[in-house]
Amino acid sequence: MTRWIFFLIFYTLFSFYAFQAIKTVSKHWSLQSIFIIISLLVLGNFIYHFTIASDSRILTPPKSLAFGFLITFIVFKMIIIPILLGEDIIRGIIGVNDKLIASNENFSIPSRRKFISQIALGLAAIPMLSLLYGMYKGKYDFRVLKYTLYFQDLPQAFDGYKITQLSDIHSGSFDNRDKIKYAVELVNEQKSDVILFTGDLVNNKAEEMLPWKDVFGKLSSNDGIYSVLGNHDYGDYVDWNSKAEKDQNLEDLKNVQKEIGFNLLLNENRYIEKYGERLAIIGVENWGRGGFKKAGDLKKASENLSEKDFKILMSHDPSHWEEVVLNDDTHYHLTLSGHTHGMQFGIEIPGWIKWSPVSWRYKYWAGIYKEKGQYINVNRGFGFLAYPGRVGIWPEITVIELKKGQAKV
Repeated sequence: MTRWIFFLIFYTLFSFYAFQAIKTVSKHWSLQSIFIIISLLVLGNFIYHFTIASDSRILTPPKSLAFGFLITFIVFKMIIIPILLGEDIIRGIIGVNDKLIASNENFSIPSRRKFISQIALGLAAIPMLSLLYGMYKGKYDFRVLKYTLYFQDLPQAFDGYKITQLSDIHSGSFDNRDKIKYAVELVNEQKSDVILFTGDLVNNKAEEMLPWKDVFGKLSSNDGIYSVLGNHDYGDYVDWNSKAEKDQNLEDLKNVQKEIGFNLLLNENRYIEKYGERLAIIGVENWGRGGFKKAGDLKKASENLSEKDFKILMSHDPSHWEEVVLNDDTHYHLTLSGHTHGMQFGIEIPGWIKWSPVSWRYKYWAGIYKEKGQYINVNRGFGFLAYPGRVGIWPEITVIELKKGQAKV
C-alpha cells in the first residue's frame, strides 16, 4: 500500500508540473482538459489492471498495454520537466537579481516563455510517438538476421549447416495470432537444418503457452528442435500457493515443450550425426549473474563429450558465457544466448552505431561476439515483456550458417 501512495504522489507531481507547459502554450480549456483526462485514464487503467482485473501471477496482454501507456506518458512528462525546471531556475535568478541588485521594489519572477514550452512539448513528443509506434507495430516487426561463421575444425559433413535460433518467446504477452503465425512461417521458410530455442517460453506460467501450442507446433527442421529453460520459465517471479504448485507448473511447462516438438535439454547434450561425423548440442539450465537463477551446470551438461567434438552450447543468459564458459577448460565453439531483449529499445544502424541502455549492464547484449576463439550470438528475442513494444531493437529470428575454413577478409 505504501508504494502505491508514493507512486500516486510521484505521478501527480509529474503531471502537475508537465501541465504547466500545456497551460503556457494554450490557454484554451479543451487542450488542457484533454491532457488532464488522458493522465487520469492512463493512471486509472494501470491501477485497475494491476490491482483488480486479473490474477497478479499472470502478466496478461491488457496488463502489458496498461503498463506501456503508463511508461509512454511518464516518459513524455520526464522530457518536459527538466526543460521547465531549467527555465524556472533562470526565472528565479532573474527575479532575485532584480530585487537584490537592481533594487527593484516590486519583486516578481518573469512569466514562462511560450517558445520554451513549445520546445519542451516538441521534444517530448518524439519518444512518446516512438513508444506508441513500438506498441502498435514494432513488437511484431520480425527481422531475419543472417550470419556466416567459419571454423577450421568444423566436421566436413557440417560445412554449410544452417541453424535457426529463437529466444525469449514470452508467449503470455502475445495479442495477435496472425502475426505469430506469420513469424512461425517465416522461421520455416529459412529451411534451416536445426532450430535451437534459448529459453523463456513464457512470462511466468505454463498455461500462457496453451493458446499457442498449435502455432508453435508447426515449427519444423530436418534435425529437430532443441531448447533450454530461461529465467522466466521457472515461475520465480510470481507468488505460488505452495512449492508443490510451483513445481507442477515447471513440469507442465516441460510437457508443453515436449508436445510442441521441443527437445528440452536440462544440463545435458545430444549429438547430431551426418555421414559418420557428429556435432554436439549442449543445453544448460539458466545461469545468470547477480540475482538470477544459477541452475546451469556446465560440467554436467558436457559429460561424455570428446575434446574433439564440435560444440554448440545453448545458455539463456550471456553473462554465463562471459563468467563461466570462456574460462572453462573445454572449448565451446559457438554459444547461443538471449535474455537481454536488447531492452526492446535502442538504436541500430549497421556499420555505424549499435546502442541500447541494456549495454550498461551486459557487455554482450545483441549480435555476434568473438572472444578467445569462441563465438556467442545474443538473440534480441522473438517476443516482448512488460513494455508491449519494440523501438529500434526489433524481434529477431537468427540464421547462422557454419562454414569450414578461414573467414574471408
